[in-house]
Amino acid sequence: MSGVTMQRRHLLAGAAATLAARPSLAQPAIGRGNKTLIFVPTTNPPSYDPVWNTAQATRTMGLMLYETLYTRDMALNPHPHMLEGHLVEDGGKKWTMKLRPDQWFHDGTPVLARDCVASVRRWMVRDPIGGTITARLDSLEAVDDRTIVWRFNKPFPFLPNALAKTQPTCAIMPERLAADPYKQAAECVGSGPFRWVANEFVAGSRAVMAKFDKYVPRAEKVEYGKGGYHVKVDRVEWRIIPDPATAAGALATGEVDWVELPLPDLLPMLRKASGVTVGRLDTHGVFPVLRPNFIHGPTANVVVRRAMLAALDQVDAMTAVMGDDKEGWRAPVGFFIPGTESANEAGMDAVRKRPSTEAIKRMLKEGGYNGERIAFMHPTDPASYDAVCQVAEGAFQKVGLNIDVQTTDWGTVTQRRTSKEPLDKGGWSLFPSGFPPVDYSNPVLGGGLRANGKDAWVGWPENPKMEALREAWIDSSDPAEQKRISEQLQLECFDFVPYIPFGQYLPASAWRNNITGQLRGPATVFWNVEKG
Repeated sequence: MSGVTMQRRHLLAGAAATLAARPSLAQPAIGRGNKTLIFVPTTNPPSYDPVWNTAQATRTMGLMLYETLYTRDMALNPHPHMLEGHLVEDGGKKWTMKLRPDQWFHDGTPVLARDCVASVRRWMVRDPIGGTITARLDSLEAVDDRTIVWRFNKPFPFLPNALAKTQPTCAIMPERLAADPYKQAAECVGSGPFRWVANEFVAGSRAVMAKFDKYVPRAEKVEYGKGGYHVKVDRVEWRIIPDPATAAGALATGEVDWVELPLPDLLPMLRKASGVTVGRLDTHGVFPVLRPNFIHGPTANVVVRRAMLAALDQVDAMTAVMGDDKEGWRAPVGFFIPGTESANEAGMDAVRKRPSTEAIKRMLKEGGYNGERIAFMHPTDPASYDAVCQVAEGAFQKVGLNIDVQTTDWGTVTQRRTSKEPLDKGGWSLFPSGFPPVDYSNPVLGGGLRANGKDAWVGWPENPKMEALREAWIDSSDPAEQKRISEQLQLECFDFVPYIPFGQYLPASAWRNNITGQLRGPATVFWNVEKG
């Protein structure tokens, strides 16, 4: 672990202890009270449109405001949510979905099938899985106010799972807001259990969501995303506190109720704080990676990407993120999450047996790298991204890569990463991202595994072999064959390097003792939560 990281740990721990020992920070009058939950997210949401942006904070807020046709249970199985159910006919090529009654948007209009069709079409343009669906789709239409009909030219049995995705979320919104997939939604209007309180929004400081009185929960018992979403507080106020020590101190003094992901260095202090509980709510954590640019600069050279993969020590990266919490991370990992259906051992020596520094330098020289600048976007928030970037930069500089560290904030990264400009015109080479592990259990949903060029996720890799293997996996119904395809795909990933895995970590959360009812799952949710 770098000296900078160690110094940061000591400074943060000391600062948090000081904050916890002094009187509570000044509290605004707006939103206080027993039925208002004060929540500190990991980062400031860079967007409030969960279809437009895949940031974790945007996803979490989106789950409060927007509903989806399907959701997942704790085992990640998809279940109808806005739907009464579905009927599959014609050998899997026709799907008929029926909306459940009494669903309303926050603007007072009823949820209709045409709103859902427009929203799904918008999402399909934004999500990499959308291209797969579109290629197999003959028609998608609302045949009446409550009925949606899909007709495929080729079966796609993963449709419910795809529509249950949360990054980006297949968020249902009014047709008037979903008409243009290339424009962020002008308003935060969904049909979820919470509604956006526009007049209390302060950019970069506070966002407020209130209980939506017209929301009708499903009748089933809740299990993460499955079942009835019963809201048991009047309001949830998101308080943006960029400094981790300040956030931890505010929790310890009772100024805030819940800190989503406190820095691991600060957990010992929080465990000792009166009235605070520390626990692991996130069942799958984060799959952090580095995403290269495949169309400009040195990272378009596959040898440079292979050298980066070889230089990076995942154990160092996960230790930098999680500190002494050794039960909270896994490393090394490949291109699928350990323990899932597609996880395998093919090619894993590439991350288990790293070459010497001199061998990597020779690899780079023989591959044509001559010291060209690599523009590394290094966000300092959230702290986990800051930590892995520090480890990666040190490892890359050690093997002779010319790393231009460009320190910034996460919101700026999410905006700039969409640029296809060359480096000398403001372009980029690398940035960190936190993939949702639930999407990397097989080749279907993980956007980072798509390699369809201009239609791929930012970075725009093109690899026909990866695309063909993915299609073959989808078309197969034989688990043994799917396992073989997953192994072939992982070998190709180690050769091509669509992203550079850091490992997997499962961070802890912390809250005041009077907050109860939190549901465990792969994302933070606010239904079922009570404040005593």
